[in-house]
Amino acid sequence: MSVGWLRACALVVLGLFSVTALAKDKTAIVIGGGLSGLTAAYELQNKGWQVTLLEAKPSLGGRSGMATSEWIGNDKAQPVLNKYVSTFKLSTTPAPEFVRTPGYLIDGEYFSAADLATKQPATAQALKTFEKTRDDLARSIDDPQNPAATNTLHALDQINVSSWLDKQNLPATARQLINQDIRTHYDEPSRLSLLYYAQQSRVYRGVSDRDMRASRLVGGSPVLAQAFVKQLKTIKTSSPVSAIVQDKDGVTVKVGSVGYQADYVVLAVPLRALDKIQLTPALDAQHLAAIKGTNYGWRDQIMLKFKTPVWESKARMSGEIYSNTGLGMLWIEPALKGGANVVINLSGDNARVMQAFGDKQMVDQVLIRLHAFYPQARGAFTGYEIRRYSTDPSTGGSYLAFGPGQISKYWRLWERPLQRVAFAGEHTDTLYPGTLEGALRTGQRAASQVEDLAAGKSFEPIKVGPAAATAAAAAGAAGAATAAKKGNFFTNLFGGSDDEKKPEPVKAPEPAPAPAAPAPAPTPAPAPAPVEAPKPAAPVKAEPAKKAPAKPAAKKPAAKTEAKKAPAKPAAKKAEPAKKPAAKPAAAPAAATDTKAQ
Repeated sequence: MSVGWLRACALVVLGLFSVTALAKDKTAIVIGGGLSGLTAAYELQNKGWQVTLLEAKPSLGGRSGMATSEWIGNDKAQPVLNKYVSTFKLSTTPAPEFVRTPGYLIDGEYFSAADLATKQPATAQALKTFEKTRDDLARSIDDPQNPAATNTLHALDQINVSSWLDKQNLPATARQLINQDIRTHYDEPSRLSLLYYAQQSRVYRGVSDRDMRASRLVGGSPVLAQAFVKQLKTIKTSSPVSAIVQDKDGVTVKVGSVGYQADYVVLAVPLRALDKIQLTPALDAQHLAAIKGTNYGWRDQIMLKFKTPVWESKARMSGEIYSNTGLGMLWIEPALKGGANVVINLSGDNARVMQAFGDKQMVDQVLIRLHAFYPQARGAFTGYEIRRYSTDPSTGGSYLAFGPGQISKYWRLWERPLQRVAFAGEHTDTLYPGTLEGALRTGQRAASQVEDLAAGKSFEPIKVGPAAATAAAAAGAAGAATAAKKGNFFTNLFGGSDDEKKPEPVKAPEPAPAPAAPAPAPTPAPAPAPVEAPKPAAPVKAEPAKKAPAKPAAKKPAAKTEAKKAPAKPAAKKAEPAKKPAAKPAAAPAAATDTKAQ
């Protein structure tokens, strides 16, 4: 009996040893040290993978914001973010009641939502009416994962948000505030697809401002990034990747003359940065076109530091404050020793106009505007910090913001792995792009896909566009024409359907070209046996890869600058499921309170 028992124990121990050995053979390289890359590396490492993280810049955290503490949503608004905050035991403080709804700075005077209703009732009523119109638009999207499910919805992708707003007959001040809200969370309304704005509003439908600003993350999103960093074993900064070469046995990632080898790769860099990495096999024409043609929202973030608050104490300026005078969105940050910081997000065309200025000149322009309202501003000013996502060549903006026609071409394009490469980053999330929540979600998804690839799973292309076949397009157009006579929701978007004010016709979109069939995912071959107890992604001297001629990129639609992709990105946010209608969750392009981040 004793001999049999010993043999059984030996077999169990041997089995456990074998499983451990197999786990150690699994290697992955994560490219990109933003929050999505950090999440993917953390999740894979926790599942027994040997992971090497490569970051091009000297520091980690990507587009994490500069805020010293940042408002975050509750579990309903940002479930994944809250999970990691709890896992890493990060400090949060509850949000005071007065910051849980947005405020307004109109011609230099601060208004809370309640103040606006009593002091500027016409503006308050116009904003309320607009929220109802936007909610109706959001309700038209049954499935936010498939916003172009019908030909009628598909047609909304050909329209920009500004054209739609023109039909709402909004008073001047209300229109200025709405424009500022939209450009802060996405991009300039004229560069944003109406379908994307509708989809993002649908995600956040039912999520209140109170849910979006439930507490402060003390230290801001950089604290979350550092919590991930502390868990990871192998990180190499200042390591810009120039090439990724795949074959049936694995992947080689080249940094200068050094090659890192692994079984799989997670590519977690902004879209514009993808253009600087040569892939073998090369990306197809659709992916190449998406890199150049997807709109990024533009944002520059400035923190002005003051010895004392320069605004009247009754203003209690904090949370999100929208200005009608070109100041962008303001975010008041408490500072140490009684001081106060103002984080100002210059977004959309406001940021584009400012790109000609140097940092000091830009700060001066902002100070001039703030000083006009608060004459003590210059005397109390002590310094500034600035982040210019719009002019950062590796970012090209701040976060995804689909422009007109881009959902039809690129929706969910980056969700599917290409052979041994999985993609992550806020731009690859359908529900919370441009936010911390979206970045974290995509890191989790990419790690899960790598595990699936290692298990032999293949990924089918994701179908985009109306469910109906193209043959049904004519019938759909006819149905839309009939509905127009009845004055349905979609026709009323463009000014009503009465005889005196006929709606502008909406052309049925051309059927989107079928995406080029991606190379079939090879059946994963067993990882090559290690030569000598290998360490994770051990660097190997390699000849620099010869650059293959790039495939011509498809002609891109009307430009939406990178920050929120070239042509234009609709409202979203980046992130976190159910996106909120009026405002995005705390984060910025990994940048500030609406954490849009990679």
